[in-house]
Amino acid sequence: MIKFYLNNDLVEVDNLDATETLLDFLRLTRMLTGTKEGCCEGDCGACTVLVGKLIKGELKYKSINSCICFLPSLNNSHIVTVEGLGDLENRLHPVQMAMVAENGSQCGFCTPGIVMSLYDLWLKRSETTTENIEKALQGNLCRCTGYGPILSAAKSMDNYGEFQSDLLVRNKETIKSNLQNLAQKKDEIIDLGNSKYIIPKNLESFSKLYFDNPKAIIVAGATDVALWVTKKLLLIETIIFIGSIEELQKIDESSKFVSFGACVTYSDFEPVFLNYYPTASDYLLRIAGEQIRNVGTVGGNIANGSPIGDLAPLFIALGAILTLRKKTERRDIKVEDFFIEYGVQDISEAEFIEKIRIPVNSNLHIFAYKISKRRDEDISSVAAVFSFEVDENKLFNVRLAFGGMAATPKRALNTEQVLEGKVFDFALTKLAQLALEKDFSPISDMRASKTYRLQVAKNLLTKCCVEYLAARQQT
Repeated sequence: MIKFYLNNDLVEVDNLDATETLLDFLRLTRMLTGTKEGCCEGDCGACTVLVGKLIKGELKYKSINSCICFLPSLNNSHIVTVEGLGDLENRLHPVQMAMVAENGSQCGFCTPGIVMSLYDLWLKRSETTTENIEKALQGNLCRCTGYGPILSAAKSMDNYGEFQSDLLVRNKETIKSNLQNLAQKKDEIIDLGNSKYIIPKNLESFSKLYFDNPKAIIVAGATDVALWVTKKLLLIETIIFIGSIEELQKIDESSKFVSFGACVTYSDFEPVFLNYYPTASDYLLRIAGEQIRNVGTVGGNIANGSPIGDLAPLFIALGAILTLRKKTERRDIKVEDFFIEYGVQDISEAEFIEKIRIPVNSNLHIFAYKISKRRDEDISSVAAVFSFEVDENKLFNVRLAFGGMAATPKRALNTEQVLEGKVFDFALTKLAQLALEKDFSPISDMRASKTYRLQVAKNLLTKCCVEYLAARQQT
């Protein structure tokens, strides 16, 4: 049985299809229609809600897209919808009041989702700078072009109420106690015949259960798998939900490596990773929107084997290592060797990614680029990450990784040889651009033509050179 709190109510659900989405449950079962159905793929943000979970004993809330969230993944959670913001003393929340006062709503369809994203920002107590507000709203689409008033509303939220008066803030200890009482003490295995789902209580249970159910689909954040259901209308027979396994959310730091469990979300990955490689900040900000970053995982981004996955070029350029596990056996493999060909990865049946280790090197220069049709919330046409060390003005340990240029994320080995041991200048860049033609023969598709991709890849080498030389002049 799945148990969670929905606003102020305890909900217990059995006979639940593994792929029922939170959005459908809210709208069709609970009649909470403030949460809207728009794209059903996690792009528009009209379905945004907040989900609170106990992480290492602390209650943390995050915005998510309910349209691509399978209900079983919310076991032992607190779900907050737009209907749950007000109370009897003050029917509108300060976020809602600010939206009204600043005329932040036009047609109104997107407004509940925007309110919930701004509510997430409110709870974090982040400074309401334009940059922070835009980041919070990356995953929300307003077709009425009302972002000016929405920005004004976000900046004035604190004018309409005290933070300590917020329902979630006032009732924090009660909510924590409620969720502690729901804490999972055993593996949940629900078999309805045509639909089976498993929620392991810990990593050891997951390893054994996956070995016993090797055909099951693993779901952490569901940002990819959910689209199989909402867009392709596929039927998934067995799902193992692993997003709440604490061992897979661990982050370990040492002098040589920083290690991320496979279920570390993009949001949790970003601040730790940027402590070591801050120049990748803009690249990471370009990954999806806040709601997707809050649930999408570093392991899932690699495991799905996409040639345009955002993290693969970054990990390949840094020489990252995957730890794969099958029951109690483990093996390490470089991320670049994990991808064999399109749709094929070096992973056996019942084997899964347990963690990703990234070497720590303070001498490494990182330049990361993502080219897409939209700046925010879009799939890469070309992604490129360049890393190298510099000694006596010459490049060493050069690694150039590209996404969108081949059937798998791939290093540009010929181009690396041209740059290795040389002084990085515009003359050398020209030679490197010619070498790229030996490394890649990209395809044309709906996102970009072969000619465009190759030219963009060459241009990014020039961009890297310009930025590198400019940085050297400043030091």
